[in-house]
Amino acid sequence: MTNLNFTVDAEKCTHCGACERDCPSGIIRLKNQLPLISKREENSCLQCEHCLAVCPTGAISIFGHDPAVSIPLASDSFPNLQSMETLVRGRRSVRQYRQDDVPSDLIKRLLADLANSPTGCNARALSFLLSDKRELTKTILGEVIEALEKRQADGAALPEFLGDGLKAFKNKGDDWIFRGAPHFLIVTADKDAPCAREDVILALAYFEMLANCAGLGACWCGILSTILEIAPEFRSRLGIAPAAPFYTILFGLPAVRYARTVQRDSAAVIRRIGDIHRPD
Repeated sequence: MTNLNFTVDAEKCTHCGACERDCPSGIIRLKNQLPLISKREENSCLQCEHCLAVCPTGAISIFGHDPAVSIPLASDSFPNLQSMETLVRGRRSVRQYRQDDVPSDLIKRLLADLANSPTGCNARALSFLLSDKRELTKTILGEVIEALEKRQADGAALPEFLGDGLKAFKNKGDDWIFRGAPHFLIVTADKDAPCAREDVILALAYFEMLANCAGLGACWCGILSTILEIAPEFRSRLGIAPAAPFYTILFGLPAVRYARTVQRDSAAVIRRIGDIHRPD
C-alpha cells in the first residue's frame, strides 16, 4: 500500500473544495470542511499531486512534499504563445556540435525537469540512460561499430544504409551515428506501462524543447535505435530490457546557429471531422 502522507494545514485551508473537484480519482472528500482521503481509497491515488498543485494557499501536502518548495505559478509564468511558436518553428535537428561536454549540473537539471513529463495514466515508468561524457560516447561508438562489423563478418545481412555507414567510418572516420555529439540520452519505458511507446516519445519531445531553451542542440537518433533493434547483444550491453520500448536523442553544445525559422505551414494536411460524411 502506498503511504500518501496526505496532510492539510487547517490554518491555511480556505475550504474552497478545489482539491476535491480536481482529483482525477475522486477520492478526496471534505470532512468537517477539511480535505481527507480515507485509508481504503489510498490505493486509488494516481500520485499526480494535483491536490498539492491546485490548492491556492499551499495547505495540502502529499508524499511528504512541502508545497512551499514547488515553483509558484502565475498567469504569466508560462511562455506566451509567440515565444512557443518561435520555439516550435525555430528548433532544428542539430548535426554539428562543439567538442565541449555540457556541464554536468545543467544535464542534471534537465533530467530533473524531464522527470515531470507526462505519462499515460501517470504511470511514470520511464528510465533515462545517459552518456554524460564525450569520451564515453566515443567508446560506445567504437563498440557499436565493432558489433556491426562482427555481424557483417558472420554473414548477417545489414540494411544498406548501415553498410554504407560502416564504409564511411572506415574510409573517412565519419561519425554517422552520433554526428559528433558529445552526449546521448536513451529513454526507455516499462513494457507493461499503459502507454509505453507514447511515454517515450513524449519525454524525448519535452527534452528537445528543454535542450533548445538551455542553449543546446539536439537530434533524434533513429540510426542508433535501429542498430539496437538488430543487434540485441549490444542492447543488452546498455541494459535495455528485451521488450522495453525506447528511443534515442543526441545533444550537446551546438556548433551551428540558425538565423531564422523555416516556412512549412502547409506541410500538414488538416481535415475537419465535420466535413467527413458518414455512410448512408
